[in-house]
Amino acid sequence: MEPAIDSLRNKAAFIGPASEEEDARALSLRWSARVSLTPRILFVNVFALAMLAGGFFYLDSYRSRIVDGRVTQSIREARLIAEAAVAVPPGQRADLAFKLAQDMGARVRIYDKDAKLVIDTRALGLRNFVLQDPDKQDWQQAAARFLDAMIDTVVGTPRAPLYRERSNGLAWPDVRAARAEPAVAATVWRAPDRTPVITAASAFPGGNVVMTTINARDITQTVRVERFRLGVVLLIVAIVSVLLSLFLARTIVRPLRRLARAAVRVRLGRAREVVVPRLPERRDEIGMLARALSDMSLALRARIDAIEAFAADVTHEMKNPLASLRSAVEGMALVKDPELQARLLAIVRDDVQRLDRLITDIAEASRLDAQLSRAKFEPIDLGAMISALITSREARGIERGIRLRFDNQASEPLTLLGEGGRLERVLENLFENAVSFSPEGGVITVTAQREHDFLTVAVEDQGPGVPESAREQVFRRFQSLRPAGEAFGKHSGLGLAIARTIVEAHQGTIVVEGRADGAEGARLVVRLPARNIT
Repeated sequence: MEPAIDSLRNKAAFIGPASEEEDARALSLRWSARVSLTPRILFVNVFALAMLAGGFFYLDSYRSRIVDGRVTQSIREARLIAEAAVAVPPGQRADLAFKLAQDMGARVRIYDKDAKLVIDTRALGLRNFVLQDPDKQDWQQAAARFLDAMIDTVVGTPRAPLYRERSNGLAWPDVRAARAEPAVAATVWRAPDRTPVITAASAFPGGNVVMTTINARDITQTVRVERFRLGVVLLIVAIVSVLLSLFLARTIVRPLRRLARAAVRVRLGRAREVVVPRLPERRDEIGMLARALSDMSLALRARIDAIEAFAADVTHEMKNPLASLRSAVEGMALVKDPELQARLLAIVRDDVQRLDRLITDIAEASRLDAQLSRAKFEPIDLGAMISALITSREARGIERGIRLRFDNQASEPLTLLGEGGRLERVLENLFENAVSFSPEGGVITVTAQREHDFLTVAVEDQGPGVPESAREQVFRRFQSLRPAGEAFGKHSGLGLAIARTIVEAHQGTIVVEGRADGAEGARLVVRLPARNIT
Protein backbone atom coordinates (compact mmCIF):
# COMPACT_ATOMS: atom_id res chain seq x y z
CA MET A 1 0.00 0.00 0.00
CA GLU A 2 2.97 2.34 0.65
CA PRO A 3 3.90 2.66 -3.07
CA ALA A 4 0.27 3.46 -3.93
CA ILE A 5 0.12 6.24 -1.32
CA ASP A 6 3.48 7.60 -2.49
CA SER A 7 2.15 7.65 -6.04
CA LEU A 8 -0.93 9.56 -4.89
CA ARG A 9 1.25 12.09 -3.10
CA ASN A 10 3.47 12.51 -6.15
CA LYS A 11 0.45 13.15 -8.35
CA ALA A 12 -0.99 15.61 -5.89
CA ALA A 13 2.20 17.66 -5.63
CA PHE A 14 3.84 19.55 -8.47
CA ILE A 15 7.00 18.25 -9.96
CA GLY A 16 10.22 19.39 -8.34
CA PRO A 17 11.75 22.86 -8.84
CA ALA A 18 13.07 23.38 -12.33
CA SER A 19 16.37 24.99 -13.13
CA GLU A 20 16.65 28.62 -14.19
CA GLU A 21 17.71 27.49 -17.67
CA GLU A 22 14.55 25.42 -18.10
CA ASP A 23 12.48 28.33 -16.81
CA ALA A 24 14.06 30.77 -19.25
CA ARG A 25 13.72 28.30 -22.13
CA ALA A 26 10.03 27.76 -21.39
CA LEU A 27 9.43 31.50 -21.28
CA SER A 28 11.35 32.15 -24.46
CA LEU A 29 9.19 29.63 -26.31
CA ARG A 30 6.08 31.52 -25.31
CA TRP A 31 7.30 35.11 -25.53
CA SER A 32 9.27 35.23 -28.72
CA ALA A 33 8.97 38.11 -31.14
CA ARG A 34 6.73 35.96 -33.32
CA VAL A 35 3.85 36.07 -30.89
CA SER A 36 4.44 39.33 -29.03
CA LEU A 37 1.62 41.84 -29.03
CA THR A 38 3.97 44.84 -29.43
CA PRO A 39 4.55 44.53 -33.21
CA ARG A 40 0.87 43.76 -33.70
CA ILE A 41 -0.18 46.95 -31.92
CA LEU A 42 2.37 48.92 -33.91
CA PHE A 43 1.19 47.36 -37.16
CA VAL A 44 -2.46 48.17 -36.50
CA ASN A 45 -1.75 51.80 -35.68
CA VAL A 46 0.72 52.28 -38.54
CA PHE A 47 -1.75 50.63 -40.89
CA ALA A 48 -4.32 53.23 -39.87
CA LEU A 49 -1.76 55.91 -40.71
CA ALA A 50 -1.21 54.27 -44.07
CA MET A 51 -4.90 54.77 -44.71
CA LEU A 52 -4.41 58.47 -43.99
CA ALA A 53 -1.56 58.49 -46.49
CA GLY A 54 -4.27 58.08 -49.09
CA GLY A 55 -4.31 61.86 -48.99
CA PHE A 56 -1.51 61.73 -51.55
CA PHE A 57 -4.00 60.20 -53.98
CA TYR A 58 -6.33 63.08 -53.26
CA LEU A 59 -3.52 65.54 -54.00
CA ASP A 60 -2.98 63.83 -57.34
CA SER A 61 -6.65 64.28 -58.24
CA TYR A 62 -6.42 67.84 -56.92
CA ARG A 63 -3.49 68.51 -59.25
CA SER A 64 -5.38 66.95 -62.15
CA ARG A 65 -8.32 69.26 -61.52
CA ILE A 66 -6.05 72.31 -61.42
CA VAL A 67 -4.34 71.25 -64.65
CA ASP A 68 -7.70 70.64 -66.32
CA GLY A 69 -8.83 74.08 -65.25
CA ARG A 70 -5.64 75.64 -66.60
CA VAL A 71 -6.09 73.78 -69.90
CA THR A 72 -9.61 75.14 -70.17
CA GLN A 73 -8.29 78.61 -69.45
CA SER A 74 -5.57 78.24 -72.13
CA ILE A 75 -8.14 77.10 -74.70
CA ARG A 76 -10.32 80.10 -73.88
CA GLU A 77 -7.36 82.48 -74.13
CA ALA A 78 -6.27 81.00 -77.48
CA ARG A 79 -9.79 81.44 -78.81
CA LEU A 80 -9.93 85.07 -77.59
CA ILE A 81 -6.59 85.86 -79.19
CA ALA A 82 -7.76 84.34 -82.48
CA GLU A 83 -10.96 86.36 -82.39
CA ALA A 84 -9.04 89.54 -81.58
CA ALA A 85 -6.55 88.87 -84.41
CA VAL A 86 -9.42 88.70 -86.86
CA ALA A 87 -10.71 92.07 -85.67
CA VAL A 88 -7.43 93.98 -86.25
CA PRO A 89 -5.48 94.58 -89.46
CA PRO A 90 -2.65 92.09 -90.12
CA GLY A 91 -0.05 94.74 -89.45
CA GLN A 92 -1.27 95.24 -85.88
CA ARG A 93 -1.44 91.61 -84.96
CA ALA A 94 2.10 91.53 -83.64
CA ASP A 95 1.44 94.35 -81.15
CA LEU A 96 -1.82 92.71 -80.13
CA ALA A 97 -0.12 89.36 -79.58
CA PHE A 98 2.67 91.01 -77.54
CA LYS A 99 0.26 92.83 -75.23
CA LEU A 100 -1.98 89.83 -74.74
CA ALA A 101 0.98 87.50 -74.11
CA GLN A 102 2.36 89.96 -71.61
CA ASP A 103 -0.95 90.09 -69.75
CA MET A 104 -1.45 86.31 -69.77
CA GLY A 105 2.14 85.38 -68.96
CA ALA A 106 2.26 83.13 -72.02
CA ARG A 107 4.23 82.80 -75.24
CA VAL A 108 2.06 83.48 -78.28
CA ARG A 109 2.82 82.26 -81.80
CA ILE A 110 0.82 82.76 -84.97
CA TYR A 111 1.21 80.47 -87.97
CA ASP A 112 -0.05 81.25 -91.49
CA LYS A 113 -1.93 78.96 -93.78
CA ASP A 114 1.33 77.22 -94.78
CA ALA A 115 2.13 76.55 -91.05
CA LYS A 116 4.99 79.06 -91.20
CA LEU A 117 5.70 81.03 -88.05
CA VAL A 118 4.83 84.69 -88.73
CA ILE A 119 4.58 86.10 -85.19
CA ASP A 120 6.45 84.96 -82.03
CA THR A 121 6.38 87.02 -78.89
CA ARG A 122 9.79 85.68 -77.89
CA ALA A 123 11.26 87.07 -81.13
CA LEU A 124 9.56 90.33 -80.21
CA GLY A 125 11.57 90.37 -76.97
CA LEU A 126 9.03 89.02 -74.47
CA ARG A 127 10.79 86.48 -72.19
CA ASN A 128 7.89 85.39 -70.00
CA PHE A 129 8.19 81.73 -71.04
CA VAL A 130 11.54 80.34 -69.92
CA LEU A 131 12.11 76.68 -69.03
CA GLN A 132 14.28 75.96 -66.01
CA ASP A 133 17.40 73.85 -66.44
CA PRO A 134 17.25 71.17 -63.71
CA ASP A 135 21.03 70.81 -63.72
CA LYS A 136 21.36 74.41 -62.52
CA GLN A 137 18.85 74.13 -59.66
CA ASP A 138 19.79 73.48 -56.01
CA TRP A 139 19.52 70.14 -54.18
CA GLN A 140 16.17 71.02 -52.67
CA GLN A 141 14.55 71.21 -56.10
CA ALA A 142 16.28 67.96 -57.06
CA ALA A 143 14.87 66.30 -53.93
CA ALA A 144 11.44 67.72 -54.72
CA ARG A 145 11.59 66.31 -58.26
CA PHE A 146 12.65 62.91 -56.90
CA LEU A 147 9.71 62.89 -54.47
CA ASP A 148 7.38 63.96 -57.29
CA ALA A 149 8.56 61.07 -59.46
CA MET A 150 8.27 58.59 -56.56
CA ILE A 151 4.76 59.70 -55.55
CA ASP A 152 3.60 59.82 -59.18
CA THR A 153 4.82 56.24 -59.58
CA VAL A 154 3.02 55.09 -56.40
CA VAL A 155 -0.30 56.76 -57.25
CA GLY A 156 -0.03 55.78 -60.92
CA THR A 157 -0.09 59.28 -62.45
CA PRO A 158 0.20 59.15 -66.28
CA ARG A 159 3.49 60.58 -67.51
CA ALA A 160 3.12 63.54 -69.88
CA PRO A 161 5.36 63.76 -72.99
CA LEU A 162 8.55 65.78 -72.69
CA TYR A 163 8.27 69.33 -74.04
CA ARG A 164 10.68 70.20 -76.89
CA GLU A 165 10.68 73.15 -79.29
CA ARG A 166 9.67 72.48 -82.90
CA SER A 167 10.62 74.61 -85.90
CA ASN A 168 7.73 73.49 -88.14
CA GLY A 169 4.22 74.45 -87.08
CA LEU A 170 2.79 71.14 -88.29
CA ALA A 171 5.06 69.38 -85.79
CA TRP A 172 2.82 70.67 -83.03
CA PRO A 173 -0.18 68.35 -82.52
CA ASP A 174 -2.34 71.29 -81.42
CA VAL A 175 -1.67 73.19 -84.65
CA ARG A 176 -2.47 70.15 -86.74
CA ALA A 177 -5.69 69.53 -84.85
CA ALA A 178 -6.79 73.17 -85.17
CA ARG A 179 -6.06 73.22 -88.94
CA ALA A 180 -7.79 69.88 -89.55
CA GLU A 181 -11.08 71.15 -88.29
CA PRO A 182 -11.74 74.69 -87.14
CA ALA A 183 -11.58 74.08 -83.43
CA VAL A 184 -9.40 74.55 -80.42
CA ALA A 185 -6.92 71.93 -79.18
CA ALA A 186 -4.64 71.74 -76.16
CA THR A 187 -1.87 69.46 -74.88
CA VAL A 188 -0.16 69.07 -71.51
CA TRP A 189 3.61 68.55 -71.68
CA ARG A 190 6.32 67.85 -69.12
CA ALA A 191 9.15 70.35 -68.75
CA PRO A 192 12.69 69.13 -67.94
CA ASP A 193 12.13 70.17 -64.29
CA ARG A 194 8.87 68.11 -64.17
CA THR A 195 6.59 71.17 -64.21
CA PRO A 196 3.60 71.15 -66.61
CA VAL A 197 3.71 73.02 -69.91
CA ILE A 198 0.34 73.70 -71.57
CA THR A 199 -0.05 74.48 -75.27
CA ALA A 200 -3.34 75.50 -76.87
CA ALA A 201 -4.11 76.34 -80.51
CA SER A 202 -7.10 77.99 -82.19
CA ALA A 203 -7.65 78.52 -85.92
CA PHE A 204 -9.14 81.65 -87.41
CA PRO A 205 -10.20 82.59 -90.99
CA GLY A 206 -7.53 82.47 -93.65
CA GLY A 207 -5.94 79.23 -92.40
CA ASN A 208 -4.02 80.99 -89.67
CA VAL A 209 -3.52 79.39 -86.24
CA VAL A 210 -2.77 80.98 -82.88
CA MET A 211 -0.83 78.86 -80.35
CA THR A 212 -0.21 79.82 -76.72
CA THR A 213 2.37 78.19 -74.42
CA ILE A 214 2.60 78.56 -70.66
CA ASN A 215 4.76 76.93 -68.03
CA ALA A 216 2.43 76.32 -65.04
CA ARG A 217 5.09 76.10 -62.35
CA ASP A 218 2.64 77.41 -59.78
CA ILE A 219 0.62 74.18 -60.04
CA THR A 220 3.65 72.07 -59.19
CA GLN A 221 4.61 74.46 -56.41
CA THR A 222 1.12 74.36 -54.93
CA VAL A 223 1.00 70.56 -55.00
CA ARG A 224 4.49 70.32 -53.50
CA VAL A 225 3.53 72.64 -50.66
CA GLU A 226 0.40 70.61 -49.91
CA ARG A 227 2.36 67.37 -50.08
CA PHE A 228 4.95 68.79 -47.74
CA ARG A 229 2.26 69.85 -45.28
CA LEU A 230 0.58 66.46 -45.49
CA GLY A 231 3.92 64.72 -45.08
CA VAL A 232 4.74 66.79 -41.98
CA VAL A 233 1.33 66.02 -40.49
CA LEU A 234 1.74 62.31 -41.23
CA LEU A 235 5.24 62.30 -39.77
CA ILE A 236 4.09 63.97 -36.56
CA VAL A 237 1.07 61.69 -36.31
CA ALA A 238 3.27 58.65 -37.05
CA ILE A 239 5.70 59.57 -34.28
CA VAL A 240 2.88 60.19 -31.82
CA SER A 241 1.16 56.96 -32.91
CA VAL A 242 4.33 54.91 -32.49
CA LEU A 243 4.97 56.40 -29.05
CA LEU A 244 1.39 55.78 -27.99
CA SER A 245 1.57 52.26 -29.42
CA LEU A 246 4.73 51.57 -27.43
CA PHE A 247 3.08 53.01 -24.33
CA LEU A 248 -0.01 50.90 -24.93
CA ALA A 249 2.13 47.82 -25.55
CA ARG A 250 4.05 48.56 -22.36
CA THR A 251 0.87 48.81 -20.30
CA ILE A 252 -0.56 45.63 -21.85
CA VAL A 253 2.36 43.39 -22.76
CA ARG A 254 4.52 43.92 -19.68
CA PRO A 255 1.88 42.84 -17.11
CA LEU A 256 0.88 39.96 -19.37
CA ARG A 257 4.50 38.84 -19.48
CA ARG A 258 4.71 39.04 -15.70
CA LEU A 259 1.59 36.91 -15.42
CA ALA A 260 2.91 34.47 -18.02
CA ARG A 261 6.24 34.10 -16.19
CA ALA A 262 4.41 33.39 -12.95
CA ALA A 263 2.15 30.86 -14.69
CA VAL A 264 5.13 29.11 -16.28
CA ARG A 265 6.94 28.94 -12.95
CA VAL A 266 3.82 27.44 -11.39
CA ARG A 267 3.67 24.88 -14.20
CA LEU A 268 7.35 24.05 -13.72
CA GLY A 269 6.72 23.10 -10.11
CA ARG A 270 7.24 26.29 -8.13
CA ALA A 271 3.71 26.85 -6.93
CA ARG A 272 4.73 27.27 -3.32
CA GLU A 273 7.35 29.93 -4.00
CA VAL A 274 5.63 31.85 -6.80
CA VAL A 275 3.54 34.91 -5.97
CA VAL A 276 1.31 35.77 -8.90
CA PRO A 277 1.13 39.60 -9.10
CA ARG A 278 -2.35 40.92 -8.32
CA LEU A 279 -1.74 44.36 -9.91
CA PRO A 280 -4.04 46.19 -7.48
CA GLU A 281 -3.41 49.50 -9.25
CA ARG A 282 -4.95 48.16 -12.45
CA ARG A 283 -8.74 48.53 -12.56
CA ASP A 284 -9.12 47.25 -16.10
CA GLU A 285 -9.46 43.77 -17.59
CA ILE A 286 -5.75 43.01 -17.11
CA GLY A 287 -6.11 43.79 -13.40
CA MET A 288 -9.13 41.49 -13.27
CA LEU A 289 -7.11 38.77 -15.03
CA ALA A 290 -4.18 39.22 -12.64
CA ARG A 291 -6.38 38.93 -9.57
CA ALA A 292 -8.23 35.95 -11.04
CA LEU A 293 -4.92 34.17 -11.75
CA SER A 294 -3.66 35.02 -8.26
CA ASP A 295 -6.83 33.64 -6.66
CA MET A 296 -6.61 30.58 -8.89
CA SER A 297 -3.00 29.93 -7.86
CA LEU A 298 -3.92 30.32 -4.18
CA ALA A 299 -6.86 27.95 -4.61
CA LEU A 300 -4.61 25.52 -6.45
CA ARG A 301 -2.03 25.72 -3.70
CA ALA A 302 -4.72 25.09 -1.08
CA ARG A 303 -6.02 22.16 -3.12
CA ILE A 304 -2.51 20.69 -3.39
CA ASP A 305 -1.98 21.08 0.36
CA ALA A 306 -5.34 19.41 1.00
CA ILE A 307 -4.49 16.52 -1.31
CA GLU A 308 -1.09 16.05 0.34
CA ALA A 309 -2.69 16.14 3.78
CA PHE A 310 -5.33 13.69 2.59
CA ALA A 311 -2.64 11.37 1.25
CA ALA A 312 -0.78 11.57 4.56
CA ASP A 313 -4.00 10.84 6.48
CA VAL A 314 -4.78 7.88 4.21
CA THR A 315 -1.30 6.51 4.83
CA HIS A 316 -1.73 6.85 8.57
CA GLU A 317 -5.21 5.31 8.61
CA MET A 318 -4.13 2.39 6.42
CA LYS A 319 -1.13 1.52 8.55
CA ASN A 320 -3.09 0.63 11.67
CA PRO A 321 -5.37 -2.09 10.20
CA LEU A 322 -2.53 -3.37 8.02
CA ALA A 323 -0.22 -3.69 11.02
CA SER A 324 -2.95 -5.46 13.00
CA LEU A 325 -3.73 -7.69 10.03
CA ARG A 326 -0.08 -8.59 9.53
CA SER A 327 0.38 -9.44 13.23
CA ALA A 328 -2.73 -11.62 13.23
CA VAL A 329 -1.66 -13.49 10.08
CA GLU A 330 1.84 -14.05 11.42
CA GLY A 331 0.39 -15.22 14.77
CA MET A 332 -1.90 -17.76 13.11
CA ALA A 333 1.13 -19.53 11.69
CA LEU A 334 2.60 -19.92 15.18
CA VAL A 335 -0.47 -20.53 17.32
CA LYS A 336 -1.82 -24.12 17.53
CA ASP A 337 -4.63 -23.49 20.01
CA PRO A 338 -7.95 -23.55 18.11
CA GLU A 339 -9.46 -20.95 20.42
CA LEU A 340 -6.59 -18.52 19.85
CA GLN A 341 -6.71 -19.18 16.12
CA ALA A 342 -10.43 -18.34 16.11
CA ARG A 343 -9.72 -15.08 17.94
CA LEU A 344 -6.96 -14.21 15.47
CA LEU A 345 -9.26 -15.07 12.58
CA ALA A 346 -11.91 -12.74 14.01
CA ILE A 347 -9.27 -9.98 14.17
CA VAL A 348 -8.40 -10.63 10.54
CA ARG A 349 -12.08 -10.37 9.55
CA ASP A 350 -12.49 -7.11 11.47
CA ASP A 351 -9.37 -5.64 9.92
CA VAL A 352 -10.45 -6.63 6.41
CA GLN A 353 -13.87 -5.07 6.99
CA ARG A 354 -12.22 -1.95 8.35
CA LEU A 355 -9.94 -1.74 5.30
CA ASP A 356 -12.89 -2.26 2.98
CA ARG A 357 -14.83 0.50 4.75
CA LEU A 358 -11.83 2.83 4.64
CA ILE A 359 -11.18 2.21 0.95
CA THR A 360 -14.86 2.74 0.08
CA ASP A 361 -15.10 6.01 2.03
CA ILE A 362 -11.74 7.23 0.73
CA ALA A 363 -12.76 6.51 -2.87
CA GLU A 364 -16.01 8.40 -2.41
CA ALA A 365 -14.31 11.34 -0.70
CA SER A 366 -11.67 11.60 -3.43
CA ARG A 367 -14.29 11.56 -6.21
CA LEU A 368 -16.74 13.83 -4.47
CA ASP A 369 -15.48 17.23 -5.69
CA ALA A 370 -15.28 16.14 -9.33
CA GLN A 371 -18.74 14.57 -9.21
CA LEU A 372 -20.30 17.62 -7.59
CA SER A 373 -18.77 19.93 -10.19
CA ARG A 374 -20.59 17.96 -12.92
CA ALA A 375 -23.84 17.43 -11.03
CA LYS A 376 -27.13 18.82 -12.40
CA PHE A 377 -29.17 20.56 -9.74
CA GLU A 378 -32.91 19.90 -9.84
CA PRO A 379 -35.87 21.07 -7.75
CA ILE A 380 -36.09 19.04 -4.51
CA ASP A 381 -38.68 19.00 -1.73
CA LEU A 382 -36.45 18.73 1.31
CA GLY A 383 -39.33 17.96 3.70
CA ALA A 384 -40.50 15.02 1.60
CA MET A 385 -36.90 13.75 1.35
CA ILE A 386 -36.47 13.79 5.14
CA SER A 387 -39.77 11.97 5.68
CA ALA A 388 -38.86 9.30 3.14
CA LEU A 389 -35.40 8.75 4.64
CA ILE A 390 -36.78 8.43 8.20
CA THR A 391 -39.42 5.95 7.02
CA SER A 392 -36.77 3.90 5.20
CA ARG A 393 -34.43 3.95 8.22
CA GLU A 394 -37.15 2.81 10.55
CA ALA A 395 -38.15 0.04 8.12
CA ARG A 396 -34.60 -1.33 8.27
CA GLY A 397 -34.67 -1.18 12.03
CA ILE A 398 -32.80 1.06 14.45
CA GLU A 399 -30.63 -0.58 17.07
CA ARG A 400 -31.00 -0.10 20.81
CA GLY A 401 -34.61 1.08 20.54
CA ILE A 402 -33.66 4.52 19.24
CA ARG A 403 -36.47 6.52 17.61
CA LEU A 404 -36.40 9.17 14.88
CA ARG A 405 -38.94 12.00 15.08
CA PHE A 406 -39.48 14.56 12.30
CA ASP A 407 -40.81 17.99 13.23
CA ASN A 408 -41.65 19.87 10.04
CA GLN A 409 -42.15 23.47 11.12
CA ALA A 410 -42.68 24.85 7.60
CA SER A 411 -46.12 25.81 6.36
CA GLU A 412 -45.13 25.42 2.72
CA PRO A 413 -42.96 22.98 0.75
CA LEU A 414 -39.24 23.26 1.51
CA THR A 415 -37.99 23.47 -2.07
CA LEU A 416 -34.43 24.01 -3.24
CA LEU A 417 -32.17 23.27 -6.18
CA GLY A 418 -29.70 20.49 -5.54
CA GLU A 419 -28.41 17.02 -6.34
CA GLY A 420 -30.83 14.64 -4.67
CA GLY A 421 -28.53 11.66 -4.17
CA ARG A 422 -25.86 13.75 -2.49
CA LEU A 423 -28.27 15.54 -0.18
CA GLU A 424 -29.66 12.15 0.85
CA ARG A 425 -26.11 11.11 1.73
CA VAL A 426 -25.76 14.19 3.95
CA LEU A 427 -28.95 13.39 5.85
CA GLU A 428 -28.07 9.70 6.17
CA ASN A 429 -24.65 10.58 7.59
CA LEU A 430 -26.26 12.94 10.11
CA PHE A 431 -28.79 10.25 11.12
CA GLU A 432 -26.07 7.59 11.52
CA ASN A 433 -23.93 9.98 13.52
CA ALA A 434 -26.84 10.79 15.85
CA VAL A 435 -27.76 7.11 16.22
CA SER A 436 -24.20 6.14 17.16
CA PHE A 437 -24.11 8.76 19.95
CA SER A 438 -27.65 8.30 21.26
CA PRO A 439 -28.24 6.28 24.42
CA GLU A 440 -30.45 3.22 24.49
CA GLY A 441 -34.08 4.20 23.89
CA GLY A 442 -33.07 7.74 22.96
CA VAL A 443 -34.99 10.05 20.65
CA ILE A 444 -33.45 11.84 17.69
CA THR A 445 -35.36 14.95 16.68
CA VAL A 446 -35.16 16.25 13.14
CA THR A 447 -36.56 19.75 12.47
CA ALA A 448 -36.89 21.61 9.20
CA GLN A 449 -37.99 25.18 8.62
CA ARG A 450 -37.54 28.18 6.34
CA GLU A 451 -35.50 31.10 7.67
CA HIS A 452 -35.68 33.98 5.21
CA ASP A 453 -33.80 32.79 2.13
CA PHE A 454 -32.47 29.60 3.72
CA LEU A 455 -33.79 26.18 4.62
CA THR A 456 -32.57 24.96 8.00
CA VAL A 457 -32.41 21.29 8.97
CA ALA A 458 -31.36 20.40 12.52
CA VAL A 459 -30.64 16.91 13.91
CA GLU A 460 -30.60 16.68 17.72
CA ASP A 461 -29.55 13.66 19.74
CA GLN A 462 -29.46 12.88 23.46
CA GLY A 463 -25.84 11.78 23.53
CA PRO A 464 -22.86 13.25 25.38
CA GLY A 465 -22.61 16.24 23.02
CA VAL A 466 -19.51 17.75 21.41
CA PRO A 467 -17.16 20.04 23.37
CA GLU A 468 -16.84 23.53 21.93
CA SER A 469 -13.13 23.02 21.33
CA ALA A 470 -13.84 20.00 19.10
CA ARG A 471 -16.83 21.30 17.14
CA GLU A 472 -14.75 22.20 14.11
CA GLN A 473 -12.47 19.22 14.43
CA VAL A 474 -15.28 16.68 13.86
CA PHE A 475 -15.61 17.89 10.23
CA ARG A 476 -12.01 17.06 9.41
CA ARG A 477 -11.20 13.90 7.55
CA PHE A 478 -10.41 10.83 9.67
CA GLN A 479 -11.35 12.76 12.84
CA SER A 480 -13.89 10.97 15.00
CA LEU A 481 -14.89 11.49 18.63
CA ARG A 482 -16.59 8.17 19.26
CA PRO A 483 -18.80 7.42 22.29
CA ALA A 484 -17.34 5.42 25.15
CA GLY A 485 -17.68 1.68 24.82
CA GLU A 486 -17.90 1.59 21.01
CA ALA A 487 -15.57 -0.89 19.35
CA PHE A 488 -12.53 0.66 17.71
CA GLY A 489 -12.50 1.00 13.91
CA LYS A 490 -16.26 0.94 13.35
CA HIS A 491 -16.17 4.36 11.66
CA SER A 492 -13.74 5.86 9.17
CA GLY A 493 -14.11 9.45 10.38
CA LEU A 494 -15.17 10.64 6.91
CA GLY A 495 -18.94 10.88 7.37
CA LEU A 496 -19.18 14.48 8.55
CA ALA A 497 -16.31 15.56 6.29
CA ILE A 498 -18.21 14.21 3.28
CA ALA A 499 -21.39 15.91 4.51
CA ARG A 500 -19.65 19.31 4.77
CA THR A 501 -18.18 18.95 1.28
CA ILE A 502 -21.63 18.24 -0.20
CA VAL A 503 -23.31 21.05 1.74
CA GLU A 504 -20.69 23.62 0.74
CA ALA A 505 -21.04 22.52 -2.90
CA HIS A 506 -24.70 23.57 -2.54
CA GLN A 507 -23.56 27.00 -1.17
CA GLY A 508 -24.70 25.99 2.31
CA THR A 509 -23.16 25.57 5.77
CA ILE A 510 -23.10 22.85 8.42
CA VAL A 511 -22.14 23.38 12.06
CA VAL A 512 -22.32 21.63 15.42
CA GLU A 513 -24.15 23.36 18.26
CA GLY A 514 -25.44 22.56 21.69
CA ARG A 515 -29.10 21.64 22.09
CA ALA A 516 -31.48 24.58 22.03
CA ASP A 517 -33.14 23.49 25.31
CA GLY A 518 -29.81 23.30 27.12
CA ALA A 519 -30.07 19.54 27.68
CA GLU A 520 -27.18 17.16 27.08
CA GLY A 521 -26.65 16.24 23.45
CA ALA A 522 -25.44 17.54 20.10
CA ARG A 523 -27.28 19.53 17.46
CA LEU A 524 -26.07 19.40 13.84
CA VAL A 525 -27.49 22.27 11.78
CA VAL A 526 -27.51 22.44 7.97
CA ARG A 527 -28.46 25.66 6.17
CA LEU A 528 -29.11 25.57 2.43
CA PRO A 529 -30.24 28.40 0.13
CA ALA A 530 -33.94 28.13 -0.66
CA ARG A 531 -35.37 28.40 -4.18
CA ASN A 532 -38.90 29.30 -5.13
CA ILE A 533 -39.85 26.72 -7.73
CA THR A 534 -42.85 27.78 -9.81
